[in-house]
Amino acid sequence: MNVPAKLKYTSDHEWILVEGDIATIGITDYAQGELGDVVFVELPGVGEAFAKGDVAATIEAVKTVADVFLPLSGSIEAVNADLDDTSELINQDAYGQGWILKIKVSDMAELDEYMSAEDYTATIA
Repeated sequence: MNVPAKLKYTSDHEWILVEGDIATIGITDYAQGELGDVVFVELPGVGEAFAKGDVAATIEAVKTVADVFLPLSGSIEAVNADLDDTSELINQDAYGQGWILKIKVSDMAELDEYMSAEDYTATIA
């Protein structure tokens, strides 16, 4: 199972990469495997503001539909428009081209409650 060390992880199987005050968010390799083949992703609008825990995106897969919960409060800076035509990028490259959105973080302290790669690996084992 691929669990990059440089990321933070949520119990809902989202990953977070923070660069300055921008956080890139996607779902983990474990999550995409559990969902099966992704067929559609509903993305939020750029500029929309969300509170931590809000549903910001929806992933439709062959097996089920899953919500993507925002792990941090802030406003949407960018969405991965490539997912509109090639949603399978989430299955093929969950930590790279399969990213879902970028958010300008309004409260960096919220990041402290998330898991390291080592802790996340223990959780999914």
